[in-house]
Amino acid sequence: MFFELNEEHLAVQQAARDFAQIELKPGVIERDAKMQYPTEQVRKMAELGFFGMMLPEAYGGGGMDTLSYVLAMEEISKVDSSCSVIMSVQNSLVNWGIEKFGTEAQKAKYLPKLASGEWIGSFCLSEPEAGSDATSQRTTAVDMGDYYLLNGTKNWITNGGTSKLHIVMAQTDPGKGHRGINALLVETDWEGVVIGAKEDKLGIRSSDTHTIMYNDVKVPKENRIGEDGFGFKFAMKTLEGGRIGIAAQALGIAGGAYELSVAYAKERQAFGKPISQHQAIAFKLADMATEIEAAKLLVYRSAWMKDHGMDYATASSMAKLYASEVAMRHTVEAVQIHGGYGFVKEYHVERLMRDAKITQIYEGTSEVQRIVISRAVLEGQLYQPMLSEQVLQKV
Repeated sequence: MFFELNEEHLAVQQAARDFAQIELKPGVIERDAKMQYPTEQVRKMAELGFFGMMLPEAYGGGGMDTLSYVLAMEEISKVDSSCSVIMSVQNSLVNWGIEKFGTEAQKAKYLPKLASGEWIGSFCLSEPEAGSDATSQRTTAVDMGDYYLLNGTKNWITNGGTSKLHIVMAQTDPGKGHRGINALLVETDWEGVVIGAKEDKLGIRSSDTHTIMYNDVKVPKENRIGEDGFGFKFAMKTLEGGRIGIAAQALGIAGGAYELSVAYAKERQAFGKPISQHQAIAFKLADMATEIEAAKLLVYRSAWMKDHGMDYATASSMAKLYASEVAMRHTVEAVQIHGGYGFVKEYHVERLMRDAKITQIYEGTSEVQRIVISRAVLEGQLYQPMLSEQVLQKV
């Protein structure tokens, strides 16, 4: 197996790392404390092409592969997870969903604005009583002939206060259950779209998370994605790729905490020598390095499978599950390594610890990922002898 990144991947990785360290790190603690949306930083991310990385050049995108996107997500997440989740929703959920399943008219209308960062998008699935159980949609889209009449409430919506376009999952035919759900493209300046207050969160505090209300919003039929009743399948397919983005975010958070811990352990003196020379600390660093590397292989593998047209649903669930667990575990260890300094904001690791927690929750909790993985195990879908033949056919 060949693990070396090519020149394009290395260039993307370095560009993202430079941007994160030079543009994002100054002020990140203050933005977090004040829940301040990173307006200027988002504008610069857009200028560098981070909001249309995987879109075709025909729509103003970068035409890059999923691995390039993962590398950029990882480096930005080492410093500012609020910025990386804005980027993740834009690329993984909104852009990809429209590009993969939208009509040509929808793509031409919306994708160039999204790729340039002129418009930020939101993915509106979760509801007050429909989180992990996405089949229980209470938001309704009543068929009125040439338009849908949209009513309902969505919560925990990333980019909710700044987005210009929502992809909204809504129930059109309750008698059909999840087969009656549709995915609708809703522009936020339409009459009846109401943005609720910004949530006061534990982590990713400068990203804007809102409750959204839809009150008799008229959505033209041409803004439905796919055939009637395709909405639930659309959401699940889109989230499969979204989990790769969140896995990359978790990997970056863990990597950021690790890098800070190594640097601190080399400088901090205790009992006449750097604490890195004490076995208790050295072994913590060894465990962090090993588990982060394992997570990295899972994340990169899921991106590679997606790029090669393979079924990556289980791989993305594995990557998100393990990377998020590693992020949580080792940001806690990073705080421990820093001691009292780890408990104050100046040293960054307490913020990374708070940010890590959400990676175990959004875009499918760790429990949901275990359901996905266990089904694949029990149905005999993992590690089949045909895998190598599949790979050869796709490459």
